[in-house]
Amino acid sequence: MRDLNDRKGDELITGVLEIVDRLKPLHLSLVGGDPLVRHREMQALVPLLLARGIHVQIVTSAFRTIPAEWASLPHVNVVVSIDGLQPEHDSRRAPATYERILKNIAGQKITIHCTITGQMMKRPGYLKDFLDFWTPRPEVAKVWFSLFTPQVGDDLPEILQPQERQQAVADMLALRQCYSKLDMREGLIRQFVTPPDDPKECVFARTTRTISADLKTEIGPCQFGGKPDCKSCGCIASMGLAAVAAHKLGGILPVGRIFWASLRAGEFWSGGTQPPNPSDELRVLK
Repeated sequence: MRDLNDRKGDELITGVLEIVDRLKPLHLSLVGGDPLVRHREMQALVPLLLARGIHVQIVTSAFRTIPAEWASLPHVNVVVSIDGLQPEHDSRRAPATYERILKNIAGQKITIHCTITGQMMKRPGYLKDFLDFWTPRPEVAKVWFSLFTPQVGDDLPEILQPQERQQAVADMLALRQCYSKLDMREGLIRQFVTPPDDPKECVFARTTRTISADLKTEIGPCQFGGKPDCKSCGCIASMGLAAVAAHKLGGILPVGRIFWASLRAGEFWSGGTQPPNPSDELRVLK
């Protein structure tokens, strides 16, 4: 990453548009670092992306004021990353402190995203206290939680122990009944118990492409890069699409069976070596 050169100005705008015109995504997430470091480029780029029919998500620390016009734009979702309650967040994220965030989100409709860590789960009631602070605020439209996802071999205090992971799932299931802004369906939350074992079995990893700051280098095998510990995955996007795959149409046919069969067929007809075998796809539907 230190060897990559990011772009700015017209070169950044043109580069992003070239990618979306070539790959034709339905959804584009602009993440960091922080995209608002290039705030002028983002203000110019967002309308151009919307004009192409793309849903745009901007993930920021809200260290800078969010453009006022984004609050009224359809198909734009601004996600503000919060690292827990104020004492922990401010020590990790300064200068993007709670005080600064509250000032910079004024008048907006944002999503709050918080990654749950092992330290948080060692304090009973932590998630409830977090929701008690953020959900009453009119700027907050919804709240999402992820779980900390380590790399293979990591030994970090942020990693949830098995019992802490189970408690986090139980807490989220209970809290969603009390906090309407906790925008996480039951099926999604339950996927945290049995995440996909491998990126090849992850619908999110198989349906997204992650491109780094130079607009050339692709990150794999998923957005975490390196060697993510999939058995400890806590990515809300991965769990959300896993829940969709587990849904049964008419109570009979899992959506995932259609997806995996379609994926295999597409790979085969585009030059793969194996024809699609729908029975193979059942292995990844837990």
